Amino acid sequence: MDEITFRSDTVLSDVHLYTPNQRHLMVRLNGMGQPVFLSQFKLLWDRDSQTDSGAKGGDHTEGTPPAGAVCSRTGASLQAGAGTITPEGLEAQLDEDGDLDVVRRPRAASASEPPGPPRDKVHPTILTQEEDDVLGDEAPESSPYNVIKIEHTMATPLEDVGKQVWRGALLLADYILFQRDLFQGRTVLELGAGTGLASIIAATVAQTVYCTDVGADLLAMCQRNIALNSHLLASGDPEVPFSWSKEDISHLYGHTTILLAAEVFYDDDLTDAVFKTLSRLAHKLKNACTAILSVEKRLNFTLRHLDVTCEAYDHFRAWLQRLEGLAGGRLRFAVEPVDATFPQLLVYERIQQLELWKIFVEPVTDPTVSVDTASQPFS
Repeated sequence: MDEITFRSDTVLSDVHLYTPNQRHLMVRLNGMGQPVFLSQFKLLWDRDSQTDSGAKGGDHTEGTPPAGAVCSRTGASLQAGAGTITPEGLEAQLDEDGDLDVVRRPRAASASEPPGPPRDKVHPTILTQEEDDVLGDEAPESSPYNVIKIEHTMATPLEDVGKQVWRGALLLADYILFQRDLFQGRTVLELGAGTGLASIIAATVAQTVYCTDVGADLLAMCQRNIALNSHLLASGDPEVPFSWSKEDISHLYGHTTILLAAEVFYDDDLTDAVFKTLSRLAHKLKNACTAILSVEKRLNFTLRHLDVTCEAYDHFRAWLQRLEGLAGGRLRFAVEPVDATFPQLLVYERIQQLELWKIFVEPVTDPTVSVDTASQPFS
């Protein structure tokens, strides 16, 4: 029984699942023949709610429902059309057979709803890469500096989930916007950047951001997203695409003080690889550093336990405990959770299962520590 596994053909991010269908704008096909969509994420720079907590349902712009409320918008419109008549004093209408006769009200035309196909159907707009006004009439009236444009795919195989936007990346981006002083003038490295959302947000305040992932197709999408947001940041183009020069590596080891990773802890092997990479980097960096990790605690029913469990999250937490328990090395790892009640400056559903963790890495000043045995990272 333990050897039996069931695999889903595709995985769809909740961010895209709850996005209104009008925002699913297909722009092209990638190198693997997968449809690529373009989404815009509005930054709530000027809202008074920046000083309020965003964990209680999240802030959102007027006229734009939070992502979690979109799935019930049809029911909301029906309730709005019910009018203000109360049941008191109403007499039930019966037909000639004594059955309840329901009078159907004609749907009044609304000037706010443009003519077109039903709202519950997806009709993607095909755009070219050279198209500047990608949203046409749907473009926001706000300044372009309030908008992050992200190209992504939808409903991908598990190995391509990095091409989608996930809530953990939005939570990490929110934290960067909240802690701008922490990132001001810093050198930042993101592991498993995916679409590059968090790196793009970090680049609005940091001095240098290294946005990394694996796969030429994914990196090309990430590079495209950086170009789409050139109004927010300046990008440095290497002589050879997706390559490291000796100067880059030297600068990375000499200046990096912040490491980022979001939604890369859904598979045990991947989690192992991420933490081992973090350990190796920490031993090579010249300065003390802080790793900020974003994870969503996902519950799944497993045949092995015959119960709902969160094995990937438990494996992630086991690694945090392992880091805290290290002793006798030349580095000290301190782990602490981040209170996720900071203001929400991006529109998404901030659920309770979203978590941020900080890992503080500092050199041990105890002269009795043996460097020969304590300088080895995880193998």
